[in-house]
Amino acid sequence: MKTCTTLLCILALLFLGESYAQEPIELTAKDSIVQSSAILGLGYNIVDDSGNVLDEFFDINAEWNAVAFPSRISIGRYFKSGIGLEAIATYNKYKVGKTVDGVINMQESDYIGFDSRITYDLNQLIGQTAWFDPYVGAGLGYTDANNISRGTYNAILGFRVWFSDKWGVDLNTTGKWAMGDKGASNHIQHGAGVVYQFAIEKGLSKKGAEKLAQLQAIEKEKQRVQDSIAAADRAKEDALLAERLAAEREQARLAAVEKAKSDAENERKTALETKIKALGFVYFDLNSSYLNKDSKNVLDALTEILTDAPEVTLRIASHTDSRGTDTYNKWLSERRVQRTIGYLVAKGIAKERLDAEGMGESNLLNECDDTVYCSEEKHKVNRRSEFIVTKY
Repeated sequence: MKTCTTLLCILALLFLGESYAQEPIELTAKDSIVQSSAILGLGYNIVDDSGNVLDEFFDINAEWNAVAFPSRISIGRYFKSGIGLEAIATYNKYKVGKTVDGVINMQESDYIGFDSRITYDLNQLIGQTAWFDPYVGAGLGYTDANNISRGTYNAILGFRVWFSDKWGVDLNTTGKWAMGDKGASNHIQHGAGVVYQFAIEKGLSKKGAEKLAQLQAIEKEKQRVQDSIAAADRAKEDALLAERLAAEREQARLAAVEKAKSDAENERKTALETKIKALGFVYFDLNSSYLNKDSKNVLDALTEILTDAPEVTLRIASHTDSRGTDTYNKWLSERRVQRTIGYLVAKGIAKERLDAEGMGESNLLNECDDTVYCSEEKHKVNRRSEFIVTKY
């Protein structure tokens, strides 16, 4: 294949793109149709057994019989040829006051029907659609109505409307002619219900197949032009690849430098927190908020750390032992935390770097609560101020 120059290929693509824009071709759901399936139906049936055939056909009040619950079930198989085979069972009641066999019905009676039919999809003649399926058919059946059982010859006219590939509604009218001479009149039965389609085999309609052929031809031409452009641009892509690799190497180098900085910062933070924890706690005497010599030594060492790390802020929490009331211990712990912060502020630490919290006896470090006797040494463990780093 000869490689066209970049300019000529671009012009060709523009020409093709303009052609596609003027006459867009695309396959849609309407081009894809169900060619064969099984259909299960559930709905209602209405029987007109007035005996006057089509006279007063729509006289619902006088001639139509129906029940309030689903009374029609069907199962069928439909083939690509348009032929369908279906079995149907129906139930109904002849109501008192309706016209049945030409007279007013005086006693309610059951209607039971079992029918088989063969249908033909008229879309095979008028053109396939994805949503509307008119059909005609014929069949045989057995009906027990007006206390007379009889075989029937059936003729059917109906249509289905599909809301999706699986769900739709079926509306149909069946004329039933009684076999033999049993005193049974011919009658009409209407059906309406929901249908569910399964075991589906789909395919393209005739129009869809034509569209597919056009799309394949267009795609083939587009691919030819694109291959030519790709060949012309390959050298440029090689240069861009080399440039990209260089950029990636530089990004990797910068990422390594940034990681080293981050690791060093994390190590510094860990070392700082370790130093603060190593100082231990500030301890207080019983019922006292005053700082003793050992406590001041701890706070002096903490002052040096905070001075060297001016970005650090602390939460200082003070506690009491369990002796005394909760209210008193809460007040005493608040006094202790203020004494602790006051000392650090006096040493030059900014007050906004220090958050205070008096905890009372709510956070004991051992078992020495109000129910356990403990030595003074154990109680002393709980009389403390502790330091928690909140910001580095």
